[in-house]
Amino acid sequence: MAEDFGALATSPQIACLQGLRQSDMVILVLGDSYGAVQPQSGLSATHEEYREARQTKPVLAFVQQGVTPDPQQAAFIAEVQGWEGGLFRGGFNDPADLQAGVIRALYDNAIASAVGAVDPDELAKRAAALFPQESRNVTSTATLDLGLAAGPTQRILRPIEIEAPDLADSMLQMALFGQEQIFDRSIGNEVALVDGALSISQQRGGSLRLDEQGSLLLRLPLDNTDPRRGRMGMDTGMVLLEEVIQTKLSSAIGFAAATIERIDPTQRITDVAIGARISGAEYRAWRTQAQHAASPRSVTVGINGDRERKSVGTVQRRAALRLDRTRLVEDLLVPLRRQFPSG
Repeated sequence: MAEDFGALATSPQIACLQGLRQSDMVILVLGDSYGAVQPQSGLSATHEEYREARQTKPVLAFVQQGVTPDPQQAAFIAEVQGWEGGLFRGGFNDPADLQAGVIRALYDNAIASAVGAVDPDELAKRAAALFPQESRNVTSTATLDLGLAAGPTQRILRPIEIEAPDLADSMLQMALFGQEQIFDRSIGNEVALVDGALSISQQRGGSLRLDEQGSLLLRLPLDNTDPRRGRMGMDTGMVLLEEVIQTKLSSAIGFAAATIERIDPTQRITDVAIGARISGAEYRAWRTQAQHAASPRSVTVGINGDRERKSVGTVQRRAALRLDRTRLVEDLLVPLRRQFPSG
């Protein structure tokens, strides 16, 4: 409340926003009423504070259940629930329910903040080491490889948990039918335990590998995608379409975030190193979909197709998988693009 700040030589709006900027975390409680609209922004005071907070602060958002929000509030709730960033979103029915939810979310955040020592360089090396040696076969299927190493270094899954059928079932369910679908539902899957890690693979090159330390390797085919299923396809084996890779990167990061939540709900993992590589793409050119549509039969062939392309990567806090997926995709996509000729 602006009244809580006492006598100030500023407007209530500025007083509230300054108070928000000094906070460590923001708890957003949304009921059925939007509130008075501010003349300059056209937003309610709470909406202004949310827009300010989500750029720099962890946000715990709670939406009241069993009420009918007014139209502006409904749009506000949709914005909050649609934001990829939200550190936490939950519902509540009454004040006691809200209190329990806030306490639980604060506890989870405190656990996440109680970090062990994390060496970013060591974490990045572990992520790079996840990638297998790249095939030099010019006829091989092009794949986007995404590796994630979890820190601090520790055992997240016990051997008995790695080989438990319910882990394999849930991972396969997520890969085939989850919000971030990464596998083709029309082809078969093979589940195995390889060198102590859970391995699930598909016939056309798609696979995932999860080990006891929570490290994850995803391999997603870039060729022969089916546009009828809402995914942009490749017209030729001589190009890489930027939009296809961007979509695959986003899905892979989203799947990695869901996997971390599945195997580590108490947030022992605090930091992650993410690496990405395009393999099996010898002599290919990089294009946008518009560039390829303009000249589908003319392709610039890369002259350095036989050189080894190193993985690109970044080390981030765990929350970035959910908070900053768009930025993470951009930070991986651009250096990947630089490894291939344009055109």
